[in-house]
Amino acid sequence: MKREILEFPGIRHGVKQGGEEMEAEKKDLEQLMQKVGKVPNCFQTMQAEVIDYELSESLTIAFPVLDAYLNPNRSMQGGFIVAAFDNVFGPLSDMVSQKPTTTINLETSFQRPIFAGDQLKITARVCHRGRTAVHMAGEAYNQAGKLIATASTNYLILD
Repeated sequence: MKREILEFPGIRHGVKQGGEEMEAEKKDLEQLMQKVGKVPNCFQTMQAEVIDYELSESLTIAFPVLDAYLNPNRSMQGGFIVAAFDNVFGPLSDMVSQKPTTTINLETSFQRPIFAGDQLKITARVCHRGRTAVHMAGEAYNQAGKLIATASTNYLILD
């Protein structure tokens, strides 16, 4: 099966499976980027890399664990992990609703620390999309495949 790199201005991209579904997903992401106008600063600052996207179902993004994100114990500070989750949930909720959204709540549970030089890989999934809100859940893993944190959130669909 052909593998293709997703390309959108201002975003680093991973490799994705090719095919007709891939083209539909790519078009959906392109439309989102056109709506947004530019990639949010918080997304760029965290050096997000889009790894995978399943049309209106899930989005996987990886974030390098940089020294700037470390707490005194030399592990990634929890607030940066939550920000990474928000940087995955936000684009996914916008793509699913096809409208702007905003966070209502975001609950996170931490399982273990992650350290500088590692990569935080987050997969977010849509659990339910209603008329006014999107409910999602996500998991964050390190490069060794160990669970770092889980999160769930509700996003309000703005008109």
